Amino acid sequence: MTVSLTTDLVELLGPAQAALFAEQLDLHTVGELIRLRPRSYVRRNGVSKSAELVEGEWVTLVATVVSAELKTMRNRPGKLLKVLLDDGTHKVEATFFNPFAIARQVRTGVRLMVAGKLTLFNGSPQLTHPDWMVMPDDTDQVELSSVGSELFSALNSLLRDAAEAHERSADASSGDDGGRNISLPTGSEMFERDMVPIYRATASLPTSTIMGAVAVALLQLPELDDALNAQQRHECGDLMSEDEAIRAIHQPRSEEEIERARTRLKFDEALALQLALAQRRYADRGRRGPSCPHVPGGLEDALRQRLPFELTGGQEQVIEEIGADLGSGEPMSRLLQGEVGSGKTLVALIAMLRMVDNGYQCALMAPTEVLAAQHLRSITTMLGDLATAGELGAADGATKVVALTGSMRTAAKKAALLDVVSGTAGIIIGTHALLSDNVTFFNLGLVVVDEQHRFGVSQRDSLRERRSDDVIPHLLVMTATPIPRTVAMTIYGDLETSMLTEMPKGRAPVQTTVVPARRTDWVARTWERLAEEIQSGRQVYVVCSRIGDEDSGSSRRAGTKGSSKAKKSSAKSSARGKPDKNGTAQGSVAEGSQEKTVSLLDLEGIVRRGPLGQFRVATLHGRMPADEKAAVMDEFVAGEIDVLVSTTVIEVGVDVANASAMLIVDADRFGVSQLHQLRGRVGRGRHRGLCLLLTAVTPQSPAWARLEAVAGSTDGYELALVDLAARREGDVLGESQSGEGVVLHYLSLLEDGDVIDAAYIVADAAVGADITLSSQPAMSGLVDAVFARHQVRYLDKA
Repeated sequence: MTVSLTTDLVELLGPAQAALFAEQLDLHTVGELIRLRPRSYVRRNGVSKSAELVEGEWVTLVATVVSAELKTMRNRPGKLLKVLLDDGTHKVEATFFNPFAIARQVRTGVRLMVAGKLTLFNGSPQLTHPDWMVMPDDTDQVELSSVGSELFSALNSLLRDAAEAHERSADASSGDDGGRNISLPTGSEMFERDMVPIYRATASLPTSTIMGAVAVALLQLPELDDALNAQQRHECGDLMSEDEAIRAIHQPRSEEEIERARTRLKFDEALALQLALAQRRYADRGRRGPSCPHVPGGLEDALRQRLPFELTGGQEQVIEEIGADLGSGEPMSRLLQGEVGSGKTLVALIAMLRMVDNGYQCALMAPTEVLAAQHLRSITTMLGDLATAGELGAADGATKVVALTGSMRTAAKKAALLDVVSGTAGIIIGTHALLSDNVTFFNLGLVVVDEQHRFGVSQRDSLRERRSDDVIPHLLVMTATPIPRTVAMTIYGDLETSMLTEMPKGRAPVQTTVVPARRTDWVARTWERLAEEIQSGRQVYVVCSRIGDEDSGSSRRAGTKGSSKAKKSSAKSSARGKPDKNGTAQGSVAEGSQEKTVSLLDLEGIVRRGPLGQFRVATLHGRMPADEKAAVMDEFVAGEIDVLVSTTVIEVGVDVANASAMLIVDADRFGVSQLHQLRGRVGRGRHRGLCLLLTAVTPQSPAWARLEAVAGSTDGYELALVDLAARREGDVLGESQSGEGVVLHYLSLLEDGDVIDAAYIVADAAVGADITLSSQPAMSGLVDAVFARHQVRYLDKA
């Protein structure tokens, strides 16, 4: 059998083993398997330096049995085996329950490989019922556990089949093995190496089986063609060859060799990402986009003349960058990053008006109806009579701005669709409803996607494909979520980037304070402080992390004092407990005594019975009908609601200048960047903003440190690095966003910026010379090997 990087594991291992690797490790091809990173290494006579014993961590060690004592359990039937292990550095006690298989094999002097979660008892390290395997002695006939022996036999069978396949291949080529010295170890010989790799195993897929599968793959895999030539390897840091690195990472001879192999494989992951993104980046080069120069005296100029403030220097620079793209004749693909409140929407509106001045339509797609409604409100407010085409009193040359969302009533939706297809509407603002097949644009020229991480690439591109000619609409992607440069290069590497870091003049930073829930005096003062803001004529948000299990999908909206519209849809609160002397529900979040987070429905009751109960209170969450959500936001914008109790539905885009304070309940349940986004909803007007982070975690916890980081900085990009350090990078790359995360075994987006930079240069040059990489098959194969087919599709989605 000829094995390549794209060979399915079914062909290599058989259907039963391949199914295990697919189910347990999400590995499907030889390329994925051989790039699986060993989590640690053990020496034959001890634990490696990288596997020091730390309480709570999963450890794997090879040690000698000092003693083994079989005991009867006191409190229940059965026996347990106490084994004292010594690896030369540590002494660890391992306990096995109902240990009939292991008890027959373990005796003083036997070497065991054990793996499990480490605990400490009176300062002594303990393992409770760890995974185990008897290490082979000098013979091939080794007794293992009932499970282990079957796996070990299967391992030897795989190795034997690989050896026979190699011999047949060698015979067919007259004994010429291409100059490679291929050793064909037996199962026991694999464990006789000085350094043995340990993989992230599961109960049904132990490290020995993974090790055997990797060995089989390496035995049958011919020498890998290198994606880099000798000069490139030298220029990128004297890298090992790809073939050497793959083999060394699984069968190392020294720790130095492991580090060199990791360095090369780290570069491979960066290069594979950058190659795939460069192909997307170059895909539109040479294609025709709408050519839209500045039109003197048009809507763009009319809006700028009406603005009651000066644009920041950063806004002017970004407008110039976007303008150059719009007039180039090629389709623009640009990411606009901006700090919370830096004025991205205004920049996007000026770009859209330039398109309208040139006779084109623009589509602005938002991830939620609340955000779409906010965009409609703010854009029509900024434009005034410039957005009232067809109405009495419309300005000369005015356009029409329409909304298109899934919850619109039939008559309104039909009217909007007619304005879109006829070209009456120059700016169309909507949600995923814009992707519907029944939406036909008259002359679409620009697609603006807000909060791109909520969409996939395929969704934004489906809008660009709505034209019947060969003109590709421009694309402007906006995000208010600060993205570290290295992350932007790996998620949005197919887009040119513009950044807004300068805040509008006169806007003061939001003051942020962490409030410990155990300090009842602090909590009481928190509610008083919010009341003081309202008494001064301002409005506040109270935010929590969930709606409430008892909600069952129905909308719950509290009546608002003094608002007849809100009273019609009022609902009773369901908060638990009775109010105490401070008006706060006992056993509630105010005292930090609940084990689980406080729901919005409970929080509504707490607010109503506390110091804020005298004010007009309403709730907002994502399960409410769209018309109710819109009504609540309209009332809040109009100042008819004092306290808005909400989930994170208000995280982005909501812009109420009179809202000056926010309380975030169970703040430790939110990510750092998410807290920064939420905080950006206040202090958007002339009043200084206040954000209070209420938490029940202790000051010694990592969660508290993250909250202190938010309180200590208003720099979103600095906080994004803190966020990245606290999260799995696979999540950052999009598993939670697209359902198919890109798995990075070696590359760190936080620490390897220089590697990503070097890979970008190599990839850009390679794809610039040949976008298909057909003349460089090793580079094309690297993308398939690192990410495989199902993961490359991720790059086409998110």
